[in-house]
Amino acid sequence: MAIKQEFKAESKRLLEMMINSIYSQREIFLRELISNASDAIDKIYYRALTDDSLTFDKDSYFIKVVPEKENRTLKLIDTGIGMTQEELETNLGVIAKSGSLAFKKENEIKDGHDIIGQFGVGFYSAFMVADQVTVISKALGQDQAYKWESQGADGYTIEPVEKDSVGTEIILKIKENTEDESFDEYLDEYRLKGIIKKYSDFIRYPIKMDITTSKLKEGTENEFESVKEEQVINSMVPIWRKNKSELTPEDYENFYMEKHYGFDKPIKHIHISVDGAVRYNAILFIPENIPFDYYTKEFEKGLELYSNGVLIMNKCGDLLPDYYSFVKGMVDSEDLSLNISREILQHDKQLKLIAKNIKTKITNELQNLLKNDREKYEQFFNSFGRQLKYGVYSDYGTNKDTLQDLLLFYSSKEKKLVSLDEYVSRMPEDQKYIYYASGETNERIEKMPQTELVADKGYEILYFTDEIDEFAIRMLMTYKEKEFKSVSSGDLGIEADEKNTDAEQKEHQELFDHMKQTLAGKVKDVRVSKRLKSHPVCLSTEGEVSIEMEKILKAMPNNQNIQADKVLEINSNHDVFKSLKNAFEQDKEKLDLYTNLLYNQALLIEGLPIQDPVEFTNDICKMMV
Repeated sequence: MAIKQEFKAESKRLLEMMINSIYSQREIFLRELISNASDAIDKIYYRALTDDSLTFDKDSYFIKVVPEKENRTLKLIDTGIGMTQEELETNLGVIAKSGSLAFKKENEIKDGHDIIGQFGVGFYSAFMVADQVTVISKALGQDQAYKWESQGADGYTIEPVEKDSVGTEIILKIKENTEDESFDEYLDEYRLKGIIKKYSDFIRYPIKMDITTSKLKEGTENEFESVKEEQVINSMVPIWRKNKSELTPEDYENFYMEKHYGFDKPIKHIHISVDGAVRYNAILFIPENIPFDYYTKEFEKGLELYSNGVLIMNKCGDLLPDYYSFVKGMVDSEDLSLNISREILQHDKQLKLIAKNIKTKITNELQNLLKNDREKYEQFFNSFGRQLKYGVYSDYGTNKDTLQDLLLFYSSKEKKLVSLDEYVSRMPEDQKYIYYASGETNERIEKMPQTELVADKGYEILYFTDEIDEFAIRMLMTYKEKEFKSVSSGDLGIEADEKNTDAEQKEHQELFDHMKQTLAGKVKDVRVSKRLKSHPVCLSTEGEVSIEMEKILKAMPNNQNIQADKVLEINSNHDVFKSLKNAFEQDKEKLDLYTNLLYNQALLIEGLPIQDPVEFTNDICKMMV
């Protein structure tokens, strides 16, 4: 006769809390019960290592999942070590008492064939989906089997029963549906198969289930019938535990597709096996194409995280820095410290060490790709280069040493993407700076008046067309002791050819002062240009904010109307300058007209809006008349 026993008070409270809050998803219960079953088989394996009377034939051990819709029960059967009456009371009567953890400590398991369960609460996740849980178990070397049964926090009973084979059978009485939730899915064989594949695909013992299939009826040509066939649901041996020499590129591509990491083909795969201060295996992929939601709030970075082959998290963001958030893949480690529900990682040194190693590995692989397969790297950079630039800019430039050699920019000389290292290696001895120009497209930058002097000197110019480019470069400041310099900056570090601009500035200072007054509040200064060759006018800037940065900042929500300090530069060798001098001497009103026209012309060249288009068109009409 079964005598009802109560859980200890603290266990009762823990059970009530756990059923309602410890696990974030109800489907987790199946992962936990399968992991426990796997542990039970592992225990026989370890016993066989020291007991000569036992032999461990892996093919003889399995886990079976049996849904029975007609009576709303779900059975999990394993051929593991089983439990005695005392172990049932100890392991199932005291919540958070882990038999697996105790077994692990007693046997000093260190051979890599690790026990999964350590916390002893996974079994009770069954009460999230079941009104009643029955456990029938026969321990190895025992004649008597026992049945443990509970309907939840009220308590449990244990009584002797008949059972032929060693192992454990767990019977869940699945809850009835409610208005808010359906529990029928946990009796559906295809839903159960999906949960097993998701969480327990790499459990090292076969997980079997009878699956309904359609077969041609014997003796007919086109008549089909539904039959039940026992199938092994899980893959058992994960690809990341196989020897790299056994795997082909197609194996990695198939894994990429099977795990739904993307609809493209990966540009690069990275297979990592580490057995040092922390043990882990990882397979990482660099995708070919950018995900459609990559730059949206919905995109979630992270790698799949497994603990000893059991999926713990779909997206572990802590394993990747933001600038490598495009990387897909998984990590499997036996050494991570998990919380009792196995869903949340403790932020410990093992996790940080794995993340650091992964970051270094990705960086090295990208550098190798840049060096050895330029075409593939440029394909990658066209998709994800912007993210690397964001990485340089973020965290106050702390990542610049990691990322600076991975950056590419379009070159005015090479007419293709070049690295900073390639640029610097080609610099003439007399060149002081790394020159760049910012604009919306390469074509527009090529026509910028500000590039004339730098290009005329034969210096290479990097074209910045991404909105993040200039912000990132401001964080870099220098590369190999060479300072970055915008072609629009006040001082280009180039001596002006065949003209003394300082003398001209002094000679015509009254003219420039008048023009500056006409443009009061719009420009900081008007002066003779040192950079213009054929164009009559351009804008340059002083200070930290460039014109491109101003455009970007103004386009942002809640902008603070940040403006660049603009300087209107006049080409003193252009015929327009003669007209300015004549107007200054003879007709100040016409000079004001010329000044406004030249300023608006400079704005248009920069792609900046004209403050008053109507006034601008009227000024043009006045010129024509």
